Amino acid sequence: MPLTHAPEQKRPADRVAVPPPQAETDTLAAAKIVHIAAGALLVALVLAGLYLGREILIPLALAILLGFVLGPLVTRLRRWGLPHLLSVITVVTLALALIGGSFAFMASEVRELSAELPTYQQTIKRKLVDLRQAVRAPGMFDGITRTVTLVQREASNIAAEATAKPSGASRVQQVEILGESRSPLDRALEGLERVASPLLTAGIVLVFTFLILLDRLDLRDRLIRLVGGNLHRATDAMDEAGERISSYLIVQLWVNLSYGIPMALGLWLLGVPGAFLWGAVAAVMRYVPYVGPMVSAVFPLALAFAVDPGWSTVLWTLALIVLLELISNNIVEPWLYGTSTGLSAISLIVAATFWTALWGPVGLVMSTPLTVCLLVIGRHLPALQFFNILLGSAPALDAPTRLYQRLLSGDVDEAVELGLELAQEADSPPAFYQDCALPVLRRTVADYQTVSTSEHRLRLITGMEALLDELHEPTPPAHQATPTVLCLGAKWEVDTLAARMLAHSLALEGTPARADTALASSAESLADISGPAPRTVCLSLFAPEPWRTARRACRRVQRRWPQARIVVCAWNVDDKALADPALAETLGADAVADSLVEAVLRAQESLGATATEWEKAPEPPHDAQRVRQLRALGTLDEPALSELFERTAQRASSIFDVSAAMVTVVTESELRVLGFHGALRSSVEGQDVVIDSGKAFERPRERALCGHVVARDEVLLVPDIAKDPRFAANPDLRAAGLRFYAGAPLRMKRGGAIGSLCLLDTEPKRLSERDIKLLQGMAQDLMQAIARHKPHADVEAAEAEAPEEPKSSATVGQVVPDT
Repeated sequence: MPLTHAPEQKRPADRVAVPPPQAETDTLAAAKIVHIAAGALLVALVLAGLYLGREILIPLALAILLGFVLGPLVTRLRRWGLPHLLSVITVVTLALALIGGSFAFMASEVRELSAELPTYQQTIKRKLVDLRQAVRAPGMFDGITRTVTLVQREASNIAAEATAKPSGASRVQQVEILGESRSPLDRALEGLERVASPLLTAGIVLVFTFLILLDRLDLRDRLIRLVGGNLHRATDAMDEAGERISSYLIVQLWVNLSYGIPMALGLWLLGVPGAFLWGAVAAVMRYVPYVGPMVSAVFPLALAFAVDPGWSTVLWTLALIVLLELISNNIVEPWLYGTSTGLSAISLIVAATFWTALWGPVGLVMSTPLTVCLLVIGRHLPALQFFNILLGSAPALDAPTRLYQRLLSGDVDEAVELGLELAQEADSPPAFYQDCALPVLRRTVADYQTVSTSEHRLRLITGMEALLDELHEPTPPAHQATPTVLCLGAKWEVDTLAARMLAHSLALEGTPARADTALASSAESLADISGPAPRTVCLSLFAPEPWRTARRACRRVQRRWPQARIVVCAWNVDDKALADPALAETLGADAVADSLVEAVLRAQESLGATATEWEKAPEPPHDAQRVRQLRALGTLDEPALSELFERTAQRASSIFDVSAAMVTVVTESELRVLGFHGALRSSVEGQDVVIDSGKAFERPRERALCGHVVARDEVLLVPDIAKDPRFAANPDLRAAGLRFYAGAPLRMKRGGAIGSLCLLDTEPKRLSERDIKLLQGMAQDLMQAIARHKPHADVEAAEAEAPEEPKSSATVGQVVPDT
C-alpha cells in the first residue's frame, strides 16, 4: 500500500511535546549516572560480602534449603496434634539420623573399595597394554606419525647441542632441604583439624536449621516487615514463594532419588564395586546442571573397566547410564515437574560458574537450588523482579510488545516470521488481530508524539503491511463474490491497516468485504473509490478522541453512498466512552464497536444477518458415566444443601466483587441452578434488564457457558463476552447483558465435572492467576462439603489443577513446579 499523506492529516493529539530545559536535562543525566554508580557499588559490596562471609553464609544457605525441605514435615506433624517444639525436634532428629546413617554407609563403602582396588591392578595393566598395542598397530597415519617423531628428535638434538656446556665446567650439585621431623602428636592434631572443620560446619547447619524451623513464622513476619509496602501483596508473595521453593526442592529430591536408586541397584547387579556409593554420588551430582551427570558417570565406568577382563561390563554400565538419563529426562521429570517454566539454560551455566567462583565445590552443588530460590522470589516480590527477568525462561515481553519491537528494528522478515508464529498460536487470524495486531497499532499511536521518529513510523507501516499480505490468502476468482462491506480508514494509515484486518475477518466469517486505501476524512479520496456501492461502510479510527473525526467522516460517507449503513470502529477508546446508548446516533452512524469481534457482529447485523454462529457446548467424552455420578448424589434440594449452595454463591460474589455468582449442575440435557446470589442490571437495546434469580439461567446445556466448563473439565474464563468470538453471538447471553463469566468445575475423581461454581457480571473483568486458583479451591471445598453431606453416594472431590503458565521463550534448563 503506498504511503498516502492526506492534506489534513495531523498528529494524534493537539498537544505538542516541548523539550525540557537544558539545565533540567543535565540534572537528570547526572542523577542517572549517580544511580548507576550507586547500583554498581551495591553489587560490588554484595559480591564481596558473599565471598568474605562464605564461612557463615554457606552453612546458613544449607540450613535455609533444609528448612524448606523439612518445613512441610513439621506442618504435617502439627496437624496430627503434636506440639510445635516436639514436631521440630522429631523432624530434625530423623533428618540427622538419615544423613548420619547415609554418611556412615558411604564411608564403609569407600573403605571396602579402597581395600579392593589393589586386586584389580593386573586387569587394568592388561587392558592398558592391549590398548597400547592397538594404538601402535599399523594404520593410515603411521607415515605422518613417523615423520613428526623424526622432526621432534632432530629438534631435540639441536637444542641439546646448543645448550651443552664446555667439558671443563663444574657440575651443579643437587641440594635437598629436609623439613623438621614432626611428632605423632602434631600429626594427630593436624588430622583432628581436618576432621573438625566439616563437623563444625555440620553443627552450624544443624543449629541454623533447628532455629529456622522453630521460628519460621516469626522469621516470615520479619521478612514481610523488611519488604514493606502492601501487606496483602507481601503476604501472598512470601507464602507462594515459600511453597514453590519447598515444592521444587522436594520434587528435585525425588527426581534425584529416582535416578540414584536404580543406578545403585543396576551397578550392583552388574557387579561394579561400590555400587551404592556411585548411586549416591549420581543422586547428589544431579544438582549440578549438565556437568554433574557426566562427572558421576566417570567413576562407575572406570571401575567397570577395572573389574572385568573383557568389555561387556563397561558396555552394560554405559547402557544403564544412558537408559536412566533418557527415562529421567523424558518421563520422570516431565511427570513430576509438569510444564511449568523455570530457569533458562544459559542462566543455569552462569549461576553454576558464579556460585562455584564464590563458594567452591559446595557452591557448585547448591547453584541450581539457590538460583531457583532467587527466581521464585523475583516472581513474587516487585522489588526483586529483575531476577525473574534475568534468570527465567518465560517471555520477558508480551506478544504485542515483541511484535512491536521486531517492527521497530526494521527486520521485516523476522517480524513477519514472528507474526505468523503468533497467528498460528492464536488459532485464527481474527484472534491474532484482536489480541496482538491491534494492540501493536495502539502502541504505535501512543508513541507517535513522544518517542517515535519518521523512520520508526515507516518501519512499522511497512512491516505491518508485509505481515498482513502474508496472512491474507486471496480468494480464487471463481469463488469471489461482490463485496457488500467496505472497510475504510478514517484519518491515518494505521486506521487503514485496521480496516484491512476487519475486512479479512469479515471475509473469513463468510461476509464479502474489501478494504480500500482511501481515507474517509478526505472527500477527494472517497470520490476516487470505484465499484458497486457498498451496503455497509466500516470506519476505522485509532485516535484517542475520535468522535469529531468520526462525525465528519460519517457525513462524507453518507453523501457518497446515501443508502449505506455505517459502523464506527473506535479501536482506541475504553468501555466507558461507549456507555452512552445514543452515541451512534450522535455520530450519524448505525452502530459503534471497540473490538474486532464486536465490529464483525455489528457489520453482519447491518446486513440483516442476525443469526450469526456461536460455539455451542459440546458433550464430554464420558458423559454417561458423569450423569450416573450426578444421579448417585440423589436430590440436591435438601434444605442443608440449598443453604450451602446459597452461602457459597454469596461468598464467591463478595470475595471476587462481581454482580452475581451461582452454583450449577449440568444434567444430560439442561443446566440447573442450585444456588444464586446477587443481581445483574444492564441495558439491552435501550431497555433495562434486571436478573435477580438463578431461574433465568436455566436452559438447554448446549446454550449455557457452564456446559462448556463441564465439557472441558477445567476453568473457563471469558473477560469480555462481547469481544469473544466463541460466545459474542449467543442470544441468551446478549439478552441478559452478560459481559463477564468465570466458572470452575465441580469435579469428581470418577466421572468428571457435574457442574460449576461461576461468577457473572455485566461489566468486563479480569482475574489474576491467584484469583483463578482461589476459585478452583472454592469449587473443590464445595465438592468436599457435598461429599460430607452425601456419605452414601461414594463421591470424592478431585484435586484442583493449576492454570497453565505462559510458554517459555528461552531454552528451559530447569523447570520450577507449581504448588
